[in-house]
Amino acid sequence: MATSPPQSSTDVPTDECVISSIRHMPSHVRFWLIGGAVLWLDLWSKAWIFSNLPPNTARSFIQDVLVFHRSLNDGAVFGSFTGQVGLFIAASIFALGFVLYLFARTPSRSWVMQTALALVLAGALGNLYDRAVVKADVVQFKAPNGTMVTRIGKIVDQSEHTIHLGDWPEGTNVQPIRRSEAEVRRQGVVRDFLRFTLRFPSWFPKLAGREVWPWVFNIADAALVIGVGVLLLSSWTGRHPSEQDRG
Repeated sequence: MATSPPQSSTDVPTDECVISSIRHMPSHVRFWLIGGAVLWLDLWSKAWIFSNLPPNTARSFIQDVLVFHRSLNDGAVFGSFTGQVGLFIAASIFALGFVLYLFARTPSRSWVMQTALALVLAGALGNLYDRAVVKADVVQFKAPNGTMVTRIGKIVDQSEHTIHLGDWPEGTNVQPIRRSEAEVRRQGVVRDFLRFTLRFPSWFPKLAGREVWPWVFNIADAALVIGVGVLLLSSWTGRHPSEQDRG
């Protein structure tokens, strides 16, 4: 009875045939170029908007869809956890380490995963830079109707009884605030400027006229959402990053 010749190791796909991205130079080039380009675009766009767009104005970018509108965020996503700068910085550093861990487990041929991780890296670094470097004055005070109001800007003058808070960074449109009713802190903030103006149509009775996305965001936020979305989609399809694109 004839026997088939033994298969060589090159005929059988094994785990050793899959090269980790961390040991593959083209993967590094792709990962760091995409991440660096998105990070540069995020930081440049925020600097340009806050230098060229007047405060309290909106400039249409896509008619009835997207406008540029300056905003400062002292919290996290959706304006939550205001004032917790140290927590945000620690979480960002943890996220960066986790991204590099996933990159090391991603096979070299999985350019989709590499791109998603590069977007998460750029988004985390973009907002981490703002929280660590961009400082503004955050003033909380009681409005005439009794509700607590938070204003973020630049204190241009203050006396024993009054705080004069202007726009950041120009110090324009000064608003006087009674010191006795105000709590002041100086902290890192995130610069946002993208705002969707889409509203729910009339066939959504309970939502008609409301904004689809009322929050102001930036390119770093968009990169994070897209990158995390791709990672979650990969998880839902049941394929681990290290199993992507095997032959």
